[in-house]
Amino acid sequence: MADISEAPESEEVRDEGYDLDRKAVAAILYAVDTEDREQLITLMEPLHAADIADLLEQVNAYDRTRLIRLYGQEFDGEILSELDETLREDVINALSPAVLAEAVRELDSDDVVDLIEDLDAEQQGTILGALPESDRLAVEQSLTYPEFSAGRLMQREVVMAPEHWSVGEAIDFMREADQLPEQFYHMVLVDPKLRPVGNVTLGRIMSSPRAVTLKSIAEESFHTIPVTREEGEVAYAFNQYHLISAPVVDENDRLVGVITIDDAMTVLDEENEEDILRLAGVDGESRLSDRVLDTVKRRIPWLGVNLVTAVLASLVIAQFETAISELVALAVLMPIVASMGGNAGTQSLTVAVRALATKDLTGSNLWRVIRREGAVGLINGVAFAVIMAIVGILWFGSPALGGVIAAAMVINLVIAGLAGIIIPVVLDKVGVDPALASGAFVTTVTDVVGFFAFLGLAVMVLL
Repeated sequence: MADISEAPESEEVRDEGYDLDRKAVAAILYAVDTEDREQLITLMEPLHAADIADLLEQVNAYDRTRLIRLYGQEFDGEILSELDETLREDVINALSPAVLAEAVRELDSDDVVDLIEDLDAEQQGTILGALPESDRLAVEQSLTYPEFSAGRLMQREVVMAPEHWSVGEAIDFMREADQLPEQFYHMVLVDPKLRPVGNVTLGRIMSSPRAVTLKSIAEESFHTIPVTREEGEVAYAFNQYHLISAPVVDENDRLVGVITIDDAMTVLDEENEEDILRLAGVDGESRLSDRVLDTVKRRIPWLGVNLVTAVLASLVIAQFETAISELVALAVLMPIVASMGGNAGTQSLTVAVRALATKDLTGSNLWRVIRREGAVGLINGVAFAVIMAIVGILWFGSPALGGVIAAAMVINLVIAGLAGIIIPVVLDKVGVDPALASGAFVTTVTDVVGFFAFLGLAVMVLL
């Protein structure tokens, strides 16, 4: 094994791509087993906080606790920010009060809010008690805003200046400031009532003569975020308008904080992840680190819903029991029609849910999209109808059976395409999360229509 302790950069503790090197992980766990703190620190030093968080998530609870305690004062607050929410409580419990206090002091206010908002009151008190009074008051103020709002997402550390200042005054101010945010992209211009009136990028400040006024080099596009705005809407605004940072204002339009692109993109990623999980009938908060019982509780409700839909499809089949017993080929072929419809419906549904989330699917283009999905379903249906007609003739020697399954295929794929668009739109209109509920409804429609169309046509044509 290579001597990882001599690696100057994090790339040398990496496997292919950006995965943690298994040898490095093994070496770290060996240092924990032998209680070699010096070697552990040497091995952990090249790792980014996100990598250490991944490491803590991958090892078992016993090794995680031993590693944290041996690592001691070297534990960085950024690691807590990068950790999966389901593990934060366990990691905080494993940290000594002194290490925890030092770790959270390094964090910006928005990271502290994100860290403690899901913890119990005792742990919240522990973390808040470790902060300087000014930081503690800022965090407590942020916690008074609604959950999942801009007020929870913003950081209170803001670099602002009067709009009449010159570039030279702004540069002198930043050089003389006792403390600036670790990362910031804009200087926010404010009027005498502390209302934001513009943003100036650091690049424009550093590249402009000292005598130039900040107002004259402010960005043309400027957006403020109300403190109560839902964080999903905030993430959409950042993505839509290509924002890097945006000031947050209270009900009187006064500056209270700033949201940066990293926080907005985190929200966007979380919402995308939730949509993917919910499309599969899995709770959006499910994690690999969840306990077995918690995972069962989250998954079993929608499995129950799927059971109900399967029973409905079976009831349709039961209506044609006599026909199936007389013509066994129907039992062989009918799952094909339902399966193709289910897959087509899922394709249409996935596109619709994503379009609703990004606001690309609206009332103005809804009917055009419905017509498009209907046409796509028709064309796909005809293409596969031809294939299945040939299969029916060659397999069972019955042109009539080939015609029946071909017609059923066309009907079901058209209905599947329409259902995949219409059902999530209707659910969204009535306030139900389309990502969570649409799948069960679309599956029910495609199964019922598929079985009914195929078996019904078979009864009329073949029997």
